[in-house]
Amino acid sequence: ALAFFYHKRSGIPIEMPYAGGEQWTRPAGHIGIEPNKGDTNVPTWPQDDEYAGRPQKYYTKEVTGGWYDAGDHGKYVVNGGIAVWTLMNMYERAKIRGIANQGAYKDGGMNIPERNNGYPDILDEARWEIEFFKKMQVTEKEDPSIAGMVHHKIHDFRWTALGMLPHEDPQPRYLRPVSTAATLNFAATLAQSARLWKDYDPTFAADCLEKAEIAWQAALKHPDIYAEYTPGSGGPGGGPYNDDYVGDEFYWAACELYVTTGKDEYKNYLMNSPHYLEMPAKMGENGGANGEDNGLWGCFTWGTTQGLGTITLALVENGLPATDIQKARNNIAKAADRWLENIEEQGYRLPIKQAEDERGGYPWGSNSFILNQMIVMGYAYDFTGNSKYLDGMQDGMSYLLGRNGLDQSYVTGYGERPLQNPHDRFWTPQTSKKFPAPPPGIIAGGPNSRFEDPTITAAVKKDTPPQKCYIDHTDSWSTNEITVNWNAPFAWVTAYLDEIDLITPPGGVDPEEPEVIYGDCNGDGKVNSTDAVALKRYILRSGISINTDNADVNADGRVNSTDLAILKRYILKEIDVLPHK
Repeated sequence: ALAFFYHKRSGIPIEMPYAGGEQWTRPAGHIGIEPNKGDTNVPTWPQDDEYAGRPQKYYTKEVTGGWYDAGDHGKYVVNGGIAVWTLMNMYERAKIRGIANQGAYKDGGMNIPERNNGYPDILDEARWEIEFFKKMQVTEKEDPSIAGMVHHKIHDFRWTALGMLPHEDPQPRYLRPVSTAATLNFAATLAQSARLWKDYDPTFAADCLEKAEIAWQAALKHPDIYAEYTPGSGGPGGGPYNDDYVGDEFYWAACELYVTTGKDEYKNYLMNSPHYLEMPAKMGENGGANGEDNGLWGCFTWGTTQGLGTITLALVENGLPATDIQKARNNIAKAADRWLENIEEQGYRLPIKQAEDERGGYPWGSNSFILNQMIVMGYAYDFTGNSKYLDGMQDGMSYLLGRNGLDQSYVTGYGERPLQNPHDRFWTPQTSKKFPAPPPGIIAGGPNSRFEDPTITAAVKKDTPPQKCYIDHTDSWSTNEITVNWNAPFAWVTAYLDEIDLITPPGGVDPEEPEVIYGDCNGDGKVNSTDAVALKRYILRSGISINTDNADVNADGRVNSTDLAILKRYILKEIDVLPHK
């Protein structure tokens, strides 16, 4: 799964022995060689419109490198932000859990050009994106009125057709205006990068932190330059990534800056944020979601980011009160518990349900919501040692690999019916036989019942159940595109499930043999009438979460009224031992 990011690099040839096969090699794209018009000298968006009351100034920037965002050749700071955070978070968790000397975390663990350079390979891959981010920051010379702010994205002036390699792209490319959201994504991820690189490359780390703090100050000065309202933010040539609420990004950036620096400025900001220690289970319930995320089951997306900051506070040692850190961990487990309830209510056992907004159904990128939920379930297991969260992750992975209404694996190269025809400019054999099928280990966005491209609209009836609103066709960009922010969590969860037998959770609980106290439904270490009340409420689906391993007092693999009857008899001392079969 991690190989996807090497394939999506801009500004470098994709070649053997790193490509995995000759069919997936290609020349470097967008390095200023004809017919390319970028990315060595890219101008600002050619409009005289004002944005946020500020005239647009003309200048050009060298913005080579980074990852192509998805099936097109655009490069986006906002979407790249959550993707690169996820890869760096993989490494940070591995380091804290004591497995950073294995697999992709060690030097030489990935098949990339930087292997054996003395640095962890997954950080090398993330650095490719971070170095691009640095180039997107406005300097004093370019425009002193917005110095420190970061351009939202860079992409083609018009959409290109499928079947076009990056080095063949003839479109002019432009820097779209700066945004507060992009600037805070930049501040958060460069602060995160600074603490992970300080022991490997102190000069690079110091530069990351300096630029992150400049970006933070710029965002405070310009807190409301929203992508949605800037000229050229949408329209032809690239996805808009609109975001008109940035309180979550401010919180996330403050969390990363505080954990890296320990400064009171950031600590005070994050502790006074309405998102302090928040982990959404359904976005928008307590406000603070990007508009298009409201009512969607899940924890974070590129536009709703407070959960990223809470994970960092819960994971990395910092100066917050111990009770607050425990609350962050509890909130992570509580969100995961709600998704486990969703799993129990659905035949295909998946953690999302249909959206609770005006459109309902499954949204664009529905598979990514499941993947991000699985990250949070992984942390819930890390922090509690309760195997029910591992079970939830396995249920999510089973859905993605084919246990779903279509018997469809959404991953290339895996399953009886794997993904074969993603929406991509290069891996598009349906467009022409001269283009290769995709390499293995890539996941698509999945079912989208909102019918947002002509191909799915023509192929699927409007009354089709949401889970079946999908087509494995290269022209269906709203169901079958592949993106950096969807494949990053896929890499995270596949690595986690591969590695779980290497790690003992807190408290010395063996993941293969979790400690079970039969009857202790509320997890307080005692068995009494309070547990019976909790179990009854759970059976009646009143929204309470319990330890289901402990509640299965007859050890039949189910929690139901039979367990309640046995537990009552045990409490009344009519039986002496649990489990009672």
